[in-house]
Amino acid sequence: MAGLVPPPPTAADTIPKPKEDEKVDYLNLPCPIPYEEIHREALMSLKPELFEGMRFDFTKGLNQRFSLSHSVFMGPTEIPSQSPETIKIPTAHYEFGANFIDPKLMLFGRMMTDGRLNARVKCDLSENLTLKANSQLTNEPHMSHGMVNFDYKGKDYRSQFQLGNGALFGANYIQSVTPHLALGGEVFWAGQHRKSGIGYAARYNTDKMVATGQVASTGMVALSYVQKVSDKVSLASDFMYNYMSRDVTASFGYDYILRQCRLRGKIDSNGTVAAFLEERLNMGLNFVLSAEIDHRKKDYKFGFGLTVGE
Repeated sequence: MAGLVPPPPTAADTIPKPKEDEKVDYLNLPCPIPYEEIHREALMSLKPELFEGMRFDFTKGLNQRFSLSHSVFMGPTEIPSQSPETIKIPTAHYEFGANFIDPKLMLFGRMMTDGRLNARVKCDLSENLTLKANSQLTNEPHMSHGMVNFDYKGKDYRSQFQLGNGALFGANYIQSVTPHLALGGEVFWAGQHRKSGIGYAARYNTDKMVATGQVASTGMVALSYVQKVSDKVSLASDFMYNYMSRDVTASFGYDYILRQCRLRGKIDSNGTVAAFLEERLNMGLNFVLSAEIDHRKKDYKFGFGLTVGE
């Protein structure tokens, strides 16, 4: 019977064998995100929609595709001044909006009491080609503008061609080179101002982090890094440098998602601290708090709002 008992495991048997490196199939790489959204995760934490004053937004759905929105804003507005001190004047305006959302067509329109009209269109011309257009009409001279984009989504790449008023032409392309790394570039020509430029970008992302870098011939250098601490907590940082103006800004931010609210905030090298809170009070009812302190300019902003409807 002793011969039927298996021998005890040796130390060599207990050592885990190293995993074989998984081979990368370069013919089936994932499709990258659009070129203009490579900093998307960092912007969510570092660039919340801060405001000052009181804001009320109401959205009413008329059917599954059509809805109307009403927005009221009351608060101070900064006006340009050569003085180092910030000059603000009290303002108030109302905004009416209409939205049409279809699987292949989306239309958004906004009309404000100051005479501005904003419109956006997104239309899927085919499974891979999308048309995007946005415009703003105003009674101020030379302030109206429009832009049309043609986006093409390939298997492992994306490309975009842009047309805008003022003889503006632009194109960009981004390509996945590994399952986690994407490289891209862009060119543009502004005929009205006789300026042209070229830029390059890189994005590396995993399940836990996203790192991006972007440089342009205009002198701009942008770096960002986002670390996903958990499913609810993300930390972000960015670095902005302008070679022409010698401006340098670094910032650090956070994004904390709780069961009933979402808290985002940042602090930057210019002495600005900001926080943005969105709390879900009930189904279709959200409360918003916004705060920003600029210690260098001694400018303090606080806002609160209520959002009704989905």
